[in-house]
Amino acid sequence: MSNRLKNAIYGLAVADALGVPYEFKQRGTFKCTDMIGYGTWDQPKGTWSDDTSMTLATCKSIKDKRKIETEDMMKNFRLWYKKGNFTAHNEVFDIGGTTQYAITTGQGVNDVNANGNGSLMRILPLAFIDCTEEEIRKVSNLTHAHEWSTKACIIYVKIAKGLINGENIGIMVKSNKEEEPYHRLSYIHELQETEIKSSGFVVDTLEAALWCVATTNSYSTCVLKAVNLGNDTDTVAAVAGGLAGIIYGYENIPEKWINELANKELINECLF
Repeated sequence: MSNRLKNAIYGLAVADALGVPYEFKQRGTFKCTDMIGYGTWDQPKGTWSDDTSMTLATCKSIKDKRKIETEDMMKNFRLWYKKGNFTAHNEVFDIGGTTQYAITTGQGVNDVNANGNGSLMRILPLAFIDCTEEEIRKVSNLTHAHEWSTKACIIYVKIAKGLINGENIGIMVKSNKEEEPYHRLSYIHELQETEIKSSGFVVDTLEAALWCVATTNSYSTCVLKAVNLGNDTDTVAAVAGGLAGIIYGYENIPEKWINELANKELINECLF
């Protein structure tokens, strides 16, 4: 098992669990300071959502096949959706509409209106294997096939790989010369919170997550900042938390939060 992968996946899962109770709540109407239970989804403390489930399903496929095999990944997504595999408590309580359609029909959606964050939230394991941009696209295409979604995945994996290699998040963000709709990434760290949206739209999610990572200097401040943006709290936090896990390491994730995290046996089983 790669310790660096462990850093990233635990970073993602803990952040996801922090955000679950607050999902859809409006910014400023709550304050997340610690791991709590219940809230929006009425789940016990430490429960993670579809973000972690689909990431683990992706991890397990890479572990089993020792390469990217999209059919096997989709098989795992079906096991998750239909049988509750890869979940915190053997039940699925949250799934995006585009993801649900894609798993049910076997067809990823290439539509400008189907640019939720459902492929971005699960793409992190690809940063830990050799892969081409085309392969990243294919993994995104399983559910989200529009160019904005696939581009978000490519940018995110590239940043994650840079962090794994010891690059600085601030320098990487500044050197990002992307065209619309990702043109703000090069100066995202300069924006105020009021300029950051934290919706489920893939551009908003990537911007918000990178903003949290680039404007904080510890794991806990990063992920709490992400949750407290409101709206799609679990996914914004998960996307930010995966990168923060790489930067700060497993040992700098609060031990209390790791202890409270559900089904760590499954998480460990899926790591490669």
